[in-house]
Amino acid sequence: MLNATLVSSSEMQATQQNQSKMTKMKETLSSKTKGLLLVHHLALLVMGFMVLAQGKLKQASSVQNCRNDSAAFYILGDSSVDCGDNTLFYPLIHSYLSLYSCNGSDGSTLIPHLLAEKMGMPNILPFYSQNGSINGIQRGLNFGSAHATILNHGSQSYQSVNQQLRQVFDSMQLLQLQLSEDRALSFIKSSIFYLSFGKDDFIELFLRNASGTAKQNNTDQHFSHILADQMVHVIRNLYDMNVRRIICMGILPLGCTPRVLLNQYNSTAHPDEDDDDDDDVARGCVEEINAQVLEYNRELNEQISELHAELPDAQLLFCDVYQGLTTIINNPEQYGFEDVKNACCGLGMYGAEIGCLSKDMACDKEASHVWWDLYNPTKAVNSLLADSAWSSYPLRICRPMSIQEFFTASV
Repeated sequence: MLNATLVSSSEMQATQQNQSKMTKMKETLSSKTKGLLLVHHLALLVMGFMVLAQGKLKQASSVQNCRNDSAAFYILGDSSVDCGDNTLFYPLIHSYLSLYSCNGSDGSTLIPHLLAEKMGMPNILPFYSQNGSINGIQRGLNFGSAHATILNHGSQSYQSVNQQLRQVFDSMQLLQLQLSEDRALSFIKSSIFYLSFGKDDFIELFLRNASGTAKQNNTDQHFSHILADQMVHVIRNLYDMNVRRIICMGILPLGCTPRVLLNQYNSTAHPDEDDDDDDDVARGCVEEINAQVLEYNRELNEQISELHAELPDAQLLFCDVYQGLTTIINNPEQYGFEDVKNACCGLGMYGAEIGCLSKDMACDKEASHVWWDLYNPTKAVNSLLADSAWSSYPLRICRPMSIQEFFTASV
């Protein structure tokens, strides 16, 4: 009986202890549950704000891009339209030039992006950054790739104009598959295609020359004509894709770029000579190089004029950035510039012995320089050229009309 009583008393004591533990556990769980519920409600509240904010952003975006429902802006080109964002492994492939070919990784300092803002179509995505959706394509795309070329040189070039044309073709095909045929056709015909090629073809030619310069002869003129002929083929290919509105940009005066000046100095001067002894270097431009570029621009402009008769329903515009930039270089003070020879971002003579490897290398007064790095203008120059192309002021560089008139013209 004693043992039974002891056992019963022990069991009762254990039961009381268990009940006490259970009560504490319930209190703990209750506290945690309340905490979890509080977190849950807070999460729902945050999500609600996010949904509302997202809705407002979408509304703002739709207002900002209202014109994109009927037309878009598509860009094809070389380093004149892309800072490297659209070029896979750009630092590895093009480290022999500049890692930063423009002061702004998103390309906002380049002419086509400045023009897109004027059209009310900002934030044109690089082709490799978009997700392939219809909405993405309808907002416009930049197919351009830094140092892309008209010809496939098989050396440093990453992609040619033909590869960009294939990307355009695939994108337009996707539009036709997802939209009705009539709607897709109207959209493509209303959209504007911007072409800027040839610059890096000439740079490739200069790099292959041991001295870094090229002599003017029939072969070099033939090279310029080949490039112009190929660009006309590009326009015809786009026309076959139902593209009807095309802006074609000329090539800037490459003979005035810091790297070409450096190459000219190294190939002609002696250690004890002053650079003023070389007429080209003293003037700030190598005329033999510029003559090649000028021949390309002249031939392309002439062939585009002939296309007006061949393709009467096409709207074609040629913009002569060579003429515009030459005017700036010959009259720098009139347009607010001080230095027409030296790169803002680079090292060595003319800032051209080493390209722009870091933006920390950039000069303090970029806006006073014509050149950003080895071959590329500064944003100040691009802004002036974009303004001129858009409104024909302060320089008249586009023919037969300004881009603003071209943009608002009926299709």
